[in-house]
Amino acid sequence: MPRRLPPLSALRAFEAAARHASFKLAAGELSLTPTAISHQVRALESQLGLKLFTRAVRSVRLTPEGEQLFPVLREGFDRFAEAVGRLQAQRRAAVTVSTTPAFAARWLLPHLPAFQSRHPGIDLRLHASNAVVDLEAGAADLAVRYGHGSYPGLDAWPLAEDSFAPVASPRLKLRDPRELARHTLIHFEWQRPDASHPSWKLWARAARLRLDTTSGLHFTDESHAIAAAVAGQGVALLSLVLVRQELAQGLLRLPFGTGGTVLPGMRYTLLRATAGSPAAQAAHAWIAGLPLASG
Repeated sequence: MPRRLPPLSALRAFEAAARHASFKLAAGELSLTPTAISHQVRALESQLGLKLFTRAVRSVRLTPEGEQLFPVLREGFDRFAEAVGRLQAQRRAAVTVSTTPAFAARWLLPHLPAFQSRHPGIDLRLHASNAVVDLEAGAADLAVRYGHGSYPGLDAWPLAEDSFAPVASPRLKLRDPRELARHTLIHFEWQRPDASHPSWKLWARAARLRLDTTSGLHFTDESHAIAAAVAGQGVALLSLVLVRQELAQGLLRLPFGTGGTVLPGMRYTLLRATAGSPAAQAAHAWIAGLPLASG
């Protein structure tokens, strides 16, 4: 049979007013006005045909009928609160990691299945952007940043020192730096250009090679430059951290060997504001253990 019960809102108003012995305090708890509480209690009394409170100027007191109803409702709402709390505690944990689009694509995404297998109860959310998020304000749980800066107030864990060198598809059969003049140069544009950032111009100067370093293919995203190099569309000056997998798989090679001219890059650093939740600590340990070294 269907239950014949008064409206839940009226029962909640009565229970809160009885527990506080005050319509005003009950109103504050339920984000209502004292008048609204009074109306809901009167509606409940009218539906039951019983008087539940004796009202005074600044206080209310339960009638014998109200004293019978109150403990039953109090216990019921307590059980509701406990059940909801248990359900919320069972929610999947979520960890947000902020990093550059290239690092997310080249390192975090390929390794995500291993993380999910090890931590099936944690959802890892990637915030892929070159914008710097405020970890101390809670914009993310962890961040992987690329640069030489210090990070005061944050727990900083160095992941890898980067370096840049020409890489090419084996299909190009490139052997000698002087052959670069016959090949397309692949460039990617730094989001915050700086004269010290690795570039074909700096590489040619370091290699003491006369080379037209302005022409070629230009990309705004490192992942696109990597894809073009793998496809054999030219020779790219790229981060050896980001192309480590392609080098290991033979999709790209260092055409001038490991003794060729290499430019220093910057540092990948894992950051967090505090120790964080157990889920954030698990994600921190996982990222810290990734084999980022380019050697």
